[in-house]
Amino acid sequence: MPKRLRSQRRGKAKLVFSSNGFHFTYPSQYRFIDDKERTDKIEGKIVDFVDETARSAPTMIVKYADGTKATIPAPYGMRVGDVVYAGLTAPVKDGNILPLKSIAPGTSVYNIENAPGDGGKLVRAGGVSARIVTKESGKVIVKLPSKEFKKFNEDCRATIGVVAGFGRKEMPIVKAGKHYFMTRATGKYWPHVSGVAMNAINHPHGGKRRSTQHSKNKSVSRNAPPGRKVGSIAPRRTGRVKKE
Repeated sequence: MPKRLRSQRRGKAKLVFSSNGFHFTYPSQYRFIDDKERTDKIEGKIVDFVDETARSAPTMIVKYADGTKATIPAPYGMRVGDVVYAGLTAPVKDGNILPLKSIAPGTSVYNIENAPGDGGKLVRAGGVSARIVTKESGKVIVKLPSKEFKKFNEDCRATIGVVAGFGRKEMPIVKAGKHYFMTRATGKYWPHVSGVAMNAINHPHGGKRRSTQHSKNKSVSRNAPPGRKVGSIAPRRTGRVKKE
């Protein structure tokens, strides 16, 4: 019986294709929303900063008055011992967590929730920030670092400020080896076996395809099933480009 293709096995979300967890010391997340945060505010204190391999920005660990902890990408200018707040009536100050409906237009924010309560998904890299543009009928329009305008639910939370670590892109690379490790993907599965090196039963490209005499067209329909969808998927054109 033929084995499943690499793309099929990756879709099953097995551990072998996952990113290395040892790069992360703590999962970055907001504190869970409670009744007090929905109506008032709760005080927290920054107890530590963590510099992790997998993140381009330092992470701050905040301990709140009710004993819970949260790990959040740190804003620029914060120190250990600083007091931050989370809640509906929290002041608009760097490091505080507020719903978007409580933040005035023109304010810089980061770590924005895509859906209320998901813990922050957008604008988390070092040195980036988004800007609130306007509010309309339960939605808040935010300008992202990519200059795209996106609508959010007004109950989605965000952290005030700019993510720390914005000088990382200004550092000189100096040598090619450093640039290689900066740009390479860290979650790739290795070793990578070419499809033409496999047997025909194991891959659509297999079965002596290396030889030009037995080469086959690798174009495939966009609606092809997962076991067949490899190669040039729905190409606009095939063949060599004629030079004018």
